Amino acid sequence: MDRQATLLQMAKKMSAAIAAEDWKLLAALNTLMAATLPQMAAQGKWSGAERAALSALHQMHQEAVKRCNLATEDLGRRLHEMQANKEGWLAYALDSEHAENGIQA
Repeated sequence: MDRQATLLQMAKKMSAAIAAEDWKLLAALNTLMAATLPQMAAQGKWSGAERAALSALHQMHQEAVKRCNLATEDLGRRLHEMQANKEGWLAYALDSEHAENGIQA
């Protein structure tokens, strides 16, 4: 497969992974890019079409990084909320267990 087609295929897969929020696939694609791009660059000068495909992949990668950062921030907020509400959940769970067993506190 030529470099342009490879770059476009990687960009397409990355776009689909972003849309699906498939973090494992995004990580795998990132690793693939880190290994593949230097090998491709070693093959010689990039043609105009290849540079355009490389630019499209770069833009898609920037979008992936942005989406990963947003997901990380969201997860951090949710974990913080869970930690902040931990005592309430424990009290609720304890109360529910007592109710199920007929034990009164």
